[in-house]
Amino acid sequence: MADKPGLSYKARRRWSLVLLLVGMPLYIVVAVTILNLLGRPPLWLELVVYVALGILWVLPFKFVFRGVGQADPDAEDTPPQQ
Repeated sequence: MADKPGLSYKARRRWSLVLLLVGMPLYIVVAVTILNLLGRPPLWLELVVYVALGILWVLPFKFVFRGVGQADPDAEDTPPQQ
């Protein structure tokens, strides 16, 4: 097996789980808090802001989520256990 630069498949799976279970709820709380501190904008603007923030939070972590839902590329080709 050749050493590849970057995170291993297992590490990416673990970090993606941490980001989804811990990072995303924290990001939501921060986004709601900041939006409430600025005052309540119109509903359409609030929706646009939340959608934009929902997309922006994942962009720095795109490399972590890439390929996590697929089979492990480094695993040996063995039939699935039943």
